[in-house]
Amino acid sequence: MSTLETGKKLVEKVTSWARPAKEMVHELIHEREPRTLRFKDDGIIPNHPHWPMIVYRNVVRFPNDLDPAAIFEDLFAGNGWEDSWRDGIYDYVHYHSRIHEVLGIARGEGRAQFGGKRGRVLSLHPGDVVILPAGTGHECLQARKDFLVVGAYPADGTYDECTSSMDYRKAIQTIPKVKRPAKDPVFGRSGSLAKLWSRAQAG
Repeated sequence: MSTLETGKKLVEKVTSWARPAKEMVHELIHEREPRTLRFKDDGIIPNHPHWPMIVYRNVVRFPNDLDPAAIFEDLFAGNGWEDSWRDGIYDYVHYHSRIHEVLGIARGEGRAQFGGKRGRVLSLHPGDVVILPAGTGHECLQARKDFLVVGAYPADGTYDECTSSMDYRKAIQTIPKVKRPAKDPVFGRSGSLAKLWSRAQAG
């Protein structure tokens, strides 16, 4: 996280400046159908064996008097996705084998590849949200200088970062054991995550 964003986040938390009131966060959400993408295990990046990556396009609106990053932080935290950060996406392929991750695009535009080198490239824009089940490879290919992402994690799980074939054997044992979150990070209990990440969808 940049020094500027660190400072802004601290000031906003202490003063509530540029942060939405809790009762208005849900008013900033557009109803959107999820897009799902599934990725195969390529022998280095395992991806998730059962659950798809979920993409909500332009799902959050940003009033001029509010900080987009603060909106995402409060939205995610209200649905049980905490430990948020503000930054970009690493420019090398990596994944998390012990925890799921959500990425909210707060500012700027970028192109990221998901699923490993044989995966899919997506253009990302402000208001987009990407929900990565454990194991999903991701890397930034190109981004504007102002590109800002807010990431967060559900309560169950432990952060780790895997990048190479040396991580693979252990990761494929760990990834299926990561619990499904109680809530969708955007729509809460009414969101698509519970259905899309159900055991009925396994296989």
